[in-house]
Amino acid sequence: MNNMNQMMKQVKKMQEQMLKAQEELGSKTVEGSAGGGVVTVVVNGHKNVQSIVIKPEAVDPDDVEMLQDLVLTAVNDALNKADELANKDMGKFTGGMKIPGLF
Repeated sequence: MNNMNQMMKQVKKMQEQMLKAQEELGSKTVEGSAGGGVVTVVVNGHKNVQSIVIKPEAVDPDDVEMLQDLVLTAVNDALNKADELANKDMGKFTGGMKIPGLF
């Protein structure tokens, strides 16, 4: 019985640590870029886009499609890095297992 109580305390402590780590992801940011940095996108650990910066040299009114591709590439780069950040931060609790809906 004592072991069960101790195990439940450990589970509760781990749940609290996971919640705290998930909250902290919201304040951490990663940056994705494309075109050698002419387009940069910053997202937080919750995958919310925080900013998009487009340098003037990336803007060509005759080639809007190129700018669209650069923005898309930068956003995807940033989102991939946010996934890596979440996997790194939360992986210590899950042992590397991906738990759907957790992050």
